[in-house]
Amino acid sequence: MKLQEALRWGEPSFSVDTDDNHTFLYFAYGSNLLKERLQLKNPSATVHCVARLKDYKLVFGNHKGLASDRWHGGVATIEHSPGDEVWGVVWRMNVSDLESLDSQENVTLGAYSPVELLVKTKGQDLNCRTYIMNSCVYASPSPQYLKVIVMGAEQNGLPKDYQEKLRAIKTNMYEGPLPMMAELERARRRAKEKVNHRSNDA
Repeated sequence: MKLQEALRWGEPSFSVDTDDNHTFLYFAYGSNLLKERLQLKNPSATVHCVARLKDYKLVFGNHKGLASDRWHGGVATIEHSPGDEVWGVVWRMNVSDLESLDSQENVTLGAYSPVELLVKTKGQDLNCRTYIMNSCVYASPSPQYLKVIVMGAEQNGLPKDYQEKLRAIKTNMYEGPLPMMAELERARRRAKEKVNHRSNDA
């Protein structure tokens, strides 16, 4: 997708760095904290930094109460909440992955809306694209979905107390199979093999 097409959608504008291959910054706070999860469909994503979103809180639910087939439970969104904060990862991504990211967030189905928010990092504020659920009906996440978020928080070194907060979230105790988890395990295995292969070559 061309940059001009991406910007023609009439959505909130987002920061595009024209010096760096038409990239944009995306703030992830849910399952996309985990690199292997985000890169399943968005291979250009690279970690930019860890950041904090002030005056918002992390909640779980489903668009219009329709349970997620992918995760069998509530999924993450954020809502305005003065005094609270949400920690996440800022990813730098190519604009060519924008359509894929929107698709993953079910933007065309109206489940999530893209927004631009200001997040705080060490010494600077960044304008980032992120997503907020529409018509959210609160629901507990599945243990598997929460596990992916916690793994992503660990992988990227989010503050320890925030990680503890995530681990303490009550789940819906779903124990059935989730194809997405099998896909993620395969992706993580491949990533591990690559690292091992590199270290053997060194």
